Amino acid sequence: MNTLPDFFTSFFSKLPQPPEWLVSEGHNRIVLLLNHVLQQEPEAMQRIARQKGRVVKFAWQQYTLLLTPTAVGLLAVASQPTDEKQKIDLLLEVIDIDVAELGKKLMQGDKPNVRIEGDVQLAAEVQWLAQNVQWDLEGDLARIVGNVPAHHIATSMRDLRSKLREWLAKKS
Repeated sequence: MNTLPDFFTSFFSKLPQPPEWLVSEGHNRIVLLLNHVLQQEPEAMQRIARQKGRVVKFAWQQYTLLLTPTAVGLLAVASQPTDEKQKIDLLLEVIDIDVAELGKKLMQGDKPNVRIEGDVQLAAEVQWLAQNVQWDLEGDLARIVGNVPAHHIATSMRDLRSKLREWLAKKS
């Protein structure tokens, strides 16, 4: 009898590779979201600007995303290095393979297991960003639906996240 985690792992391993245009468009959307969040944090933009031109590769299983900081402190999609002169300055690879276990970890607020290779200073900047930059989702929602509904939605989502964490803790 297959368990739910086995199902998720099997499901994700059998997914066909999406077309290149879809992957590219997905990367562009991720960069737009990251840049939106970064623009709310001037210190983060200054830190990123100091790393301009470097290439960071994020990887999980067969999925990868290459990003490069720009001179203004935002991110851009980097192209895959084609020769020895171009290189990846930092590799951040999530080594947790089990999709269900990874989801559970993230829902509990834990960090995934990550293999880090490359420039130490760049890795320290990425770690600082991960620890100090957060998306103000409630603020963004308030611009669309107003302050009171946004607050109620955000409170409901926090309550739901809290209940999910409690439930997952009981299942462990």
